[in-house]
Amino acid sequence: MRRFVRFAAASAVALAFAAPASAQTLPTNDPVLRRIWELGMEQSHTYDLAQVLSDSIGPRLTGSPGHRAGNEWLARTYASWGIPARQEKYGTWSSWRRGISHIDLVTPRVRSLEGTMLAYSPGTGGRPVTAPVVILPSVKDSAEFARWLPAVKGKYVLVSMPQPTCRPDSAWAQWATKESFAKLVASRDSATRAWNARVAATGYGLSLGTGTLGVRLEQAGAAGVIASRWSEGWGVNKVFFTRNEKVPAIDLSCEDYGLVFRLAENNQAPTLRVTAESQQLGEQPVFNTVAEMKGTQKPGEYVLLSAHFDSWDAGSGATDNGTGTVVMMEAMRILK
Repeated sequence: MRRFVRFAAASAVALAFAAPASAQTLPTNDPVLRRIWELGMEQSHTYDLAQVLSDSIGPRLTGSPGHRAGNEWLARTYASWGIPARQEKYGTWSSWRRGISHIDLVTPRVRSLEGTMLAYSPGTGGRPVTAPVVILPSVKDSAEFARWLPAVKGKYVLVSMPQPTCRPDSAWAQWATKESFAKLVASRDSATRAWNARVAATGYGLSLGTGTLGVRLEQAGAAGVIASRWSEGWGVNKVFFTRNEKVPAIDLSCEDYGLVFRLAENNQAPTLRVTAESQQLGEQPVFNTVAEMKGTQKPGEYVLLSAHFDSWDAGSGATDNGTGTVVMMEAMRILK
């Protein structure tokens, strides 16, 4: 590699799976290209790198301890390959550490629910908080919403639309009749529009999480805010963040959110017990990890490879963008 190669890992990576080497041919006798091919196709490190990054380090919420641990792992890994690497500070970010989340339905029957805190959520102060559940009401305007707000004091508030089904559309298309599938889609679209109008009528929003609506419910004395952002697949939700500062914001799975919503809707007195642990760590420095290999013939020129390294917090950060990071790392390893 004769040019100056620079790699900036500012967030996460995507793992590339190539066809087996035996199924491909390399139409060149160039020994350098053949060596690159051998290292990439027959001696790949992508799986091992992805396993450490996704399983051991895990999510890399910007500014979090996990993000910093990932930066340090990058630098150590490059150093083990003989590639100099450094951390370049680019600013600060509000830092947060996730602890344990446990959500239980305790009435009218007992069931542990599948759910977790949204990123940056406050905890429950080291103790479980048990409270009844209410549904965000349908109001005609923000004035009517303001008159309703005292009803949330000491209660968990459901702020998402319950899905009519948690089966992905692909399963319906395969197993349902065309008529029943069309009816489902039409009904869901209508319910979605109605729920969006319900939220808008409050004068607040949900954005990527609980938004300004969650803050207003918190200010009114709610015990917590419960949402569910289904990803339209089997058992998968998008878990973003909250602006709440005092009470927890929880994302429940599609199925369990529907359960709790139906109980509340039918006046069957659901009560939840939530234990949530988290730490607000204040403003912390954030870094890009930059690794460099300098060439000899054209040291003033650059080949730049990069991938964002941070991720959302409730998953492992594998596809957004751990796979991209691993691909960049593997390219550097092979070129070295």
